[in-house]
Amino acid sequence: MSQSPDRISNSFRTRGNAVRLAAAASVTLLCGCSWLSNKEKVQAPKMASAETLYNYGIDALHSQRYTLASGEFELLQQNYPYSGYTGNAELMEGYAYYLQGEYALSVQQLDRYLELHPTSPDAAYAFYLRALCYYEQIADVQRDQQGTTEAMDALEEVVTRFPQTAYARDAQLKIDLCRDHLAGKEMLVGRYYQQQHNYEAALNRYQRVVQDFQTTNHVAEALHRLVEVYMALGLADEAKHTASVLGYNYPDSQWYRYTYNDLREYHLLSNGTVQPKSHAQGFMSRMWHAVF
Repeated sequence: MSQSPDRISNSFRTRGNAVRLAAAASVTLLCGCSWLSNKEKVQAPKMASAETLYNYGIDALHSQRYTLASGEFELLQQNYPYSGYTGNAELMEGYAYYLQGEYALSVQQLDRYLELHPTSPDAAYAFYLRALCYYEQIADVQRDQQGTTEAMDALEEVVTRFPQTAYARDAQLKIDLCRDHLAGKEMLVGRYYQQQHNYEAALNRYQRVVQDFQTTNHVAEALHRLVEVYMALGLADEAKHTASVLGYNYPDSQWYRYTYNDLREYHLLSNGTVQPKSHAQGFMSRMWHAVF
């Protein structure tokens, strides 16, 4: 059916109005989006400078907000990778993790720092802090001592690389403590084997203390335990020889007094056996050397 001219005109007019309304709505919508975008740009906070972020991190460290500190140092590295503060931020982030007790994260961060800055003036401190992360994780002698070995390795690296520094001197003291700890573990295992009458295994443990940990506080006891084991095995000559070594090196120790009493009980004393010093004799001897 054909439409009249008026109806066609009205139809185009209606469509034209619809198009104009749609266009107007589109313009309004676009303008609204543009306004929102501009508003968001105005409200977005400006990133603090590298110096400011670094100072925020240091302030957080001083106030013991270690998690916040590590976050500030990380933010600095992400946004200012070439800043003069970035290297220090890398190192301080490792320190912040250390203070949190996050030793694995600290070691990871310090390894990254040392890889990027191997010749840095702060490299000695980074190696020392890395060693401390291992040292803080040393387990009780009742448990596995792999961590103690790792700590010793890291501490020895500090001494080897930076022998004339205060870090090396402190590392050496901690190495001695690690060695004493390892010797204590050997003694614990040796005593267990001895109680189980597994004398061969006990001998191996005690001998290792005497041979490999000579500067520790466990040597006197290790020698005494060796004498006990030799006597249990009927090895009188070995027992007397080991007792003489103990008496020569530790004449005023309680362990030599125990050994001397054992020798007397088993009728193994001889004219050349050194008598143990009493507590009073040992004290007077030390005073004599101190005065003269």
